[in-house]
This record gives sequence, structure tokens and C-alpha cells, in this order.
Amino acid sequence: MAKTYLEVQKQIQQLQKEADALRKKEAAGVLERIKEAIVIYGFTASDLGVDTGGAKTPKGRKVKSTVSRPKAKPGSAVPKYKDDQGNVWGGRGPRPAWFKAALESGKTAEELTA
Repeated sequence: MAKTYLEVQKQIQQLQKEADALRKKEAAGVLERIKEAIVIYGFTASDLGVDTGGAKTPKGRKVKSTVSRPKAKPGSAVPKYKDDQGNVWGGRGPRPAWFKAALESGKTAEELTA
């Protein structure tokens, strides 16, 4: 027996509800892994490409940054720590992965002072 238009529409609605629930469940796990990677590797909004400065999405909506930062004080842009690979850190916020790795390898914070 052939399905009617209304039966197919009901089936589509049910499948869409299932798809939305699965997407929401999967997205939560993805977001958790992203947050963990940000903390571990010390990514910034600029690193992630979300520091847009008022850019617009493809649909024309303005993008609002999810990270608000106070304006830097004069002279605060000087890095406090650096390594021989060119990595720098100002000493504020979570320790970046390269800094942690250097400490674990036996270096001291004083050896990494810029």
C-alpha cells in the first residue's frame, strides 16, 4: 500500500526531530573537546579565527566575539617568557603548552625569561 503525502510529512517531521536531537548530543561532545584543546594548547580567539572585529557571517549577520578582553595597558605587550622556538607568553592567563613542556623537560621559568 502506498503512503499518503501526510504520512510522509509526519515521517519527515519525526526524522527531523531525531536528527536535531542527535546533532545536539554530538555537538555537546565536540564543544567539550574544543574547550579542552583551547585550555591545553593556550589558543586565543585570534588563533581560532573568531576575533573578527565586527565581520559578518555569510548570511549577513554581524559576528559578536564570545571573548571580551580589557584593553591592554601601555607597556603590557612585552612578553615575559620566550623559548628558542619563538614562542612567547606574557605571564598572564593559563600557562601555554610550550611553557608547561619546557618546565617538564627540566627548564626553569628563569631560563625562559625574555
